[in-house]
Amino acid sequence: MSAEQRIKELKLELRQPSAPVANYVNAVRTGNLLFLAGKGPRNAKGKVGREFTIEQAYQHARTVGIDLLAVMRAELGSLDKVRRVVKVLGMVNALPEFEDQPKVINGCSDLFVEVFGERGKHARSAVGMGSLPMGIPVEIECIVEVE
Repeated sequence: MSAEQRIKELKLELRQPSAPVANYVNAVRTGNLLFLAGKGPRNAKGKVGREFTIEQAYQHARTVGIDLLAVMRAELGSLDKVRRVVKVLGMVNALPEFEDQPKVINGCSDLFVEVFGERGKHARSAVGMGSLPMGIPVEIECIVEVE
């Protein structure tokens, strides 16, 4: 099944990608790689382990994944042009003692596998941060191979 068909089947709404908050762009293509800038949830502020549970942060990471899919579609015209998700970097704004960053970033990783199947499996880093811009709980960036 194509990625675009999966988006419809999953009833996902890919909104217009948010504009960058500084002097950069949402994505840069070089050769057959598309590098996506980090995105965060649009209306969430707080630390995981204090304002957000792991489950809530997982949902924020999933929402960020949806926004990354929207950037891919805006850049490529169709998600069917994604050959493979190569790498995901997930950053979690959490309390210093928080140790479950991978469980949070699974929200995005699981989504990519739901949409792209085996092509959605990727290399990944999930790291904790003392803070993130505007107090967002997660920020995720990725690299995808494209046609």
